[in-house]
Amino acid sequence: MIAKILIKRRFKEGKTPQILSLLNDLRSRAMHQPGYIYGETLSKKGFPLNLIVISTWQSPEHWYEWRDSQERRQLESILELYQTRPTDYEEFLLGFPLSSE
Repeated sequence: MIAKILIKRRFKEGKTPQILSLLNDLRSRAMHQPGYIYGETLSKKGFPLNLIVISTWQSPEHWYEWRDSQERRQLESILELYQTRPTDYEEFLLGFPLSSE
């Protein structure tokens, strides 16, 4: 089942080049992971340092493999140095469930 992952970040001012470089590196590496379909980055109108990344994966398990990888955790720890709060994650599945299980 297709998984959509919302990744919310709020960054500090003054480090935009470093932040963009790290985000590009993270996206580039994700693109080479099994199960990655695509992603997009949105900035909040009027608050450009508030970003949401929506990544799409073939399954939640593919996302979990990338999420828990050492490679990703290292990049995430560097990004957190530039954030005003911890990264917030929300996971969604494409479609409407047929049962509540």
